Amino acid sequence: MESTSGILDWRHVPVLLRGEAEPINQWVDRWDTRRALFCLAVIFAGAGLYGAAMGWWRSPLQALYTALKFPLIILLTTLGNALLNAMLAPLLGLNLRFHQSLLAILMSFTIAAAILGAFSPLVFFLVWNTPPMAVGGHTSHLAYYFVQLTQVGAIAFAGVAANLRLLQLLQRLGGSRPVAAQVLVAWLAGNLLLGSQLCWILRPFIGSPWLPVEFLRPNAFQGNFYETVFRALGQLLSN
Repeated sequence: MESTSGILDWRHVPVLLRGEAEPINQWVDRWDTRRALFCLAVIFAGAGLYGAAMGWWRSPLQALYTALKFPLIILLTTLGNALLNAMLAPLLGLNLRFHQSLLAILMSFTIAAAILGAFSPLVFFLVWNTPPMAVGGHTSHLAYYFVQLTQVGAIAFAGVAANLRLLQLLQRLGGSRPVAAQVLVAWLAGNLLLGSQLCWILRPFIGSPWLPVEFLRPNAFQGNFYETVFRALGQLLSN
């Protein structure tokens, strides 16, 4: 019981959100399995709740799929970039070990997931009051693009807030703001490339209104994330 309560100590969330220097530096300095499990729990809870609210506009099944896929994308992005980021940081002047790189990225995504979890009631309210999806129809397509871009905006806000905290952490670890900024830009490039393509493959958003609900589509590896966002923006602005 004590071990479980230590892992799920939600009092750590305000510490991360406030960016408290001393405890966060201690967390990153040495590997702590319980703290890593805590971060995983926050990511699955926060991103899962947001994903469920986001997918509910389509159907309860889509809500379930999105609640599973959204945290999975975050974790795959973290694991995929942790090694690369640990190699890039020393080249840019910040000497980080692999576990420090992994924990720094994991904590950043934990902050983003906590923010998205807090947004989930607002997203559910939005999709509840948006006209339902229907195959065909001018109004349904406008609603689809509006909800899609709203999700991109909310996720971008959470990402910016999380990376501001990550920048502060990198600056404390390296002692130099220019070095920390260079490391952060390099890390974001890798995270963006991998994370956006994972989003495209797994489709964690609301799904296409003219296609059936599926966990993974047969053409999942065709196209890319940026093409979809630009097309949605163009359709919304042209009407």
